[in-house]
Amino acid sequence: MTSSVPVPLRTPAARSARARGRRSRHTAAWLFAGPTAALFVLFFAYPLGASLYQSLTARRDGVDVFVGLDQYRRMLDDPAFLHSLVNTGLILAVQVPVMTGLALVLAVLLNQSWLRFRSGWRAVFFLPAITTLVAYAVVFQVLLRTDGGLANQFLQALGLGPVDWLNSPTWARISLIGSVTWRWTGYNAVILLAGLQAIGRDQYEAAALDGAGTVRTYTGVVLPQLRPVVLFCVITSTIGTLQLFDENYVLTRGGPGDATLTPVVYLYKVGFQQLDFGYAAAIAWVVVLIIAAVSLLQFRLYGRERRR
Repeated sequence: MTSSVPVPLRTPAARSARARGRRSRHTAAWLFAGPTAALFVLFFAYPLGASLYQSLTARRDGVDVFVGLDQYRRMLDDPAFLHSLVNTGLILAVQVPVMTGLALVLAVLLNQSWLRFRSGWRAVFFLPAITTLVAYAVVFQVLLRTDGGLANQFLQALGLGPVDWLNSPTWARISLIGSVTWRWTGYNAVILLAGLQAIGRDQYEAAALDGAGTVRTYTGVVLPQLRPVVLFCVITSTIGTLQLFDENYVLTRGGPGDATLTPVVYLYKVGFQQLDFGYAAAIAWVVVLIIAAVSLLQFRLYGRERRR
């Protein structure tokens, strides 16, 4: 005796019910996703497209005229923009390695079991990252004043002469690098600390059993596993340095003599002081492309090191 399973009849009423169910699910999905999609289009996609179009225009006789890539060609003959790229490259080459190295040392210290009040120390070192950008830049401006600044008072107490921190091209760059390093070292240290805590204690014990010392353990066991976290810190720090604006604008206004001028500060001056919005939009897109290219290069170098 065979049993048969009843097959549901594909009647018009059943098909209509299934169609209504699909429409109901689609309607519910759009009701939830619709506001987010609208906000994305309104505040991201539209401004992005508008800025790209504006970078292809120029203001002539009070009218925006389409000029194609002329604004981008203009950058090649703009000494101020090229100088801002050189400044950013110098700051990037010094600040990111120094800050990453300090953050790594700090993370290792915060990860030691003998350290008391570790949670408190982590909060203290992370605190600068949540300080308002303009507020901390103003504080550094006061600390680094040539006359009466705390930094020069300390140097004079040691018998050294005052330093013109913000009015000398070299010292202005050093001051900018120091202020950015102070703000973001603790932030990166906390991220690196999370990576260190993900490494099991058994790996340290295995290295000790093999006769590896502290330096060998960190260079041969810890750092290879921490490399993705270090890469993340380097990329985010690089992006932040390429977008540098608040610190150098408040401290030096890009001076002295454009010594601390960065592309974003130059963009601000072109767009909001000279009211040349087409050229400012083109500068913004070049900065975006530089950030993408540098990030991709760092990913490629990391992938090559990993294959080795």
